[in-house]
Amino acid sequence: MPKPIPILDSGGGLILGGLFLFLLFLQWKWPLRRQHFSVLRRIARNLFFSAPGFALARISLVPIPILASVWASNHGIGLLHWLPGLPPLVAVPIGVLLMDYAYWWWHVGLHLIPFLWRFHNVHHSDLDMDVSTATRFHLGEVIFSVPFRVIVVIAFGIDLWALVVFEMLFETANFFEHSNWRLPLPLERFLNLILVTPRMHGIHHSIVQRETNSNWGTIFSWWDSLHRTLRRDIPQDAITIGVAAYRDENELTFGRLFVLPFRAPRPWQLPDGNIPERDARPASELAP
Repeated sequence: MPKPIPILDSGGGLILGGLFLFLLFLQWKWPLRRQHFSVLRRIARNLFFSAPGFALARISLVPIPILASVWASNHGIGLLHWLPGLPPLVAVPIGVLLMDYAYWWWHVGLHLIPFLWRFHNVHHSDLDMDVSTATRFHLGEVIFSVPFRVIVVIAFGIDLWALVVFEMLFETANFFEHSNWRLPLPLERFLNLILVTPRMHGIHHSIVQRETNSNWGTIFSWWDSLHRTLRRDIPQDAITIGVAAYRDENELTFGRLFVLPFRAPRPWQLPDGNIPERDARPASELAP
């Protein structure tokens, strides 16, 4: 059993709570996109809906991979343990990069594997996007991500501290990129050379399916550049947030969100039968 890690075990919730409130203030002060639905009702619903998944994450999504990391280290199992003489200052950043790249593939799977999309659809069905959307994950998606994370940790031999650093960066990036915070465009263009930013992730939450199937990164934007799935060309005021088939807020109450993965999935089209489209444009320049 690994020793307690204060920054995750006792301080993690406080740190995340403080970050959430800070980004809530920033997006209120400098909003990126105009909100179309009641902000307070959405935030309350998202936080209430996320509570079971958040509790499960604290007792499984973090501790179980940490146990797997310690076990792999003790038995010398995994890619990084097979590389002789790898110092911690090298093993930790490599481990963080490997975890983030693995999660890029996990996110692709959440969209392209129909069974997983049923659960991830709950996250994308939010009709506006702000920092509270970063908490809106179905309990089932959290459960399925635990064995995936364990497999990655063991296969790559992820160091314990690499896992801790990754977890901190992952949660911070998740809140940051979902926030509705309008950063100065030159600053965001600079950050976007390295990180996933609010404008970039806003495109990922578009009701245009080609745009949703892009920008799958969580921490670093490099993986989408590598796989040519990076889109930065859509102005934020041209984006409609959500899933095309779910445009009625009354269909997205707490109870209906919970059972949504167990209902027959709808085709990617608007309720009137039209399929939202937009002409493809060069994707290299981050649009305002």
